[in-house]
Formats: sequence, structure tokens, C-alpha cells
Amino acid sequence: MSNPHITKVSDQAAFLLAPNPGPMSLDGTNSWILRAPGEEHSIIVDPGPEDAGHLGALAAQSVELILITHRHGDHTAGIDTLHRLTGAPVRAYLPEFCRDAQPLKPGEEIGAAGLRLNVLATPGHTSDSLSFLLPDDGPTGSMLTGDTILGRGTTIIDAPDGTLGDYLASLDALSAAPDALVLPAHGPVLPSLHEVVDRYRTHRHERLEQIRAALAQLRANGGEDPTIEQITDLVYRDVDPQVRGAAETSVAAQRRYLLEFEAF
Repeated sequence: MSNPHITKVSDQAAFLLAPNPGPMSLDGTNSWILRAPGEEHSIIVDPGPEDAGHLGALAAQSVELILITHRHGDHTAGIDTLHRLTGAPVRAYLPEFCRDAQPLKPGEEIGAAGLRLNVLATPGHTSDSLSFLLPDDGPTGSMLTGDTILGRGTTIIDAPDGTLGDYLASLDALSAAPDALVLPAHGPVLPSLHEVVDRYRTHRHERLEQIRAALAQLRANGGEDPTIEQITDLVYRDVDPQVRGAAETSVAAQRRYLLEFEAF
């Protein structure tokens, strides 16, 4: 891992930052390079965008296996090029993102690049979102969280495919895992999985309370069935216009949750 653009963060993990920064991707997609110390071959998690320089640098890592955390294009657009350059099989939860391999199964343990890697189902951001635990990476292991947990800020619930009910259940599942180092798909590495899960859970419940209050206010003002746009105007007053669509998507997910679980 001598490439100067590759950043090593633990005994078993390093990342190459893709050149796709933006309001939703933060600094860009972290394409993770996993291998045991002294091993020649590697696992790549999330090839990232279709960028020749980025994918060429990943292909130079003697790739044995390619894994996908979820379906979004900033994680998957480079699948076919990296598969062609390396011949490595691609595995994801959804069959349409697999190449020469079977879909991943939650609870599965993978052995490759001298590593043990455990597959966890963590839907919510999307229905196919997975996280990957490296149990032997340091004293408490490390957890690749895709977009389920970000290194900075909080993720969106990509409704209607993603649901808040699933997301809260996934946070509970991550709480039950070891308090691992967090290796997110966007943003910096975080030291404590449990700490960030607690913060994310608190944030989600605070947002739900804001949605309840907005609905009550709008209904009191004569709006029997407030729109997503009206709720977003109240809850996300100062949101950057570039991420207004994401805010509305999150509001839709939270409204759906309240309707399903609280008959609100």
C-alpha cells in the first residue's frame, strides 16, 4: 500500500478517496482496501465512480474480491471496469450488482485476503444496505458502514426504498456489535461505533419530534393533510438548496414512519 493517495487507518484497512466530492458524497467515496498484514491480495469495498485513475489505482492492489455496501451509483458505477481490470468477482446483496459470484447473505462469514469478514444486514438508508465487520482488526475490530453511518453529519433515509423503521432496527443491530472502529463510505474514520450509534439514534428521535410538531402546527392552521414540502419548510428552514431534495426524502420517510407506527 505504498501509493501516496492510499491512507492506511488500521492493521487491515486503508482507503482510496474517489474524486467525486459533493453535497451528498462529502469529500468523495471512500473505496476501502482490506488485507491482512503481509498478504499480497486485497478485498475492495465499493469501487466508487467510473473514474479511470481511481479504478486503476484500485486494480493495482492485487484484488481478490470486490464487495458492495449498497446500490447507489457513487459506490457502484465503477463495478464493471474494476471487474474487467482485475477479474475479481463482485458480490452485493442485490443480484444485479454481482459479477461472477452469488449475492451476499446477512450473517455470512467471508474469508479472503487473509481476513475474516462478517456480513451484517443494515437496511434503512436503502433496503439493500450492508455493513462489514472485520473482527480481528485491532482490539475491538473495525466496521465498514457504507452510508448507514457517515464520518460526518448523518445519512438520509432514501424513501420509499429506505425506511426509518428499518434504519432504527439497524442502529440497534450495530449497538449489539462490538464497539468497533467505524470505517464509513464518506467522511473520516470514527473511533467508537457505539458512541456514534447513540448520537444517530438521538438525532432521529429529535427529528421525529420536530415532524410531529410541524404536523400539529400545519393542521392547526387549517391544513388537514400537510404536504412534504410544507413540513420540510418548517423542519429544515435553513437547509442548503443543494440538499433540499434529500431533506424532503427524509421527511417523507419520517412521515411514513409516524403514519405506520403511531397512526399520526
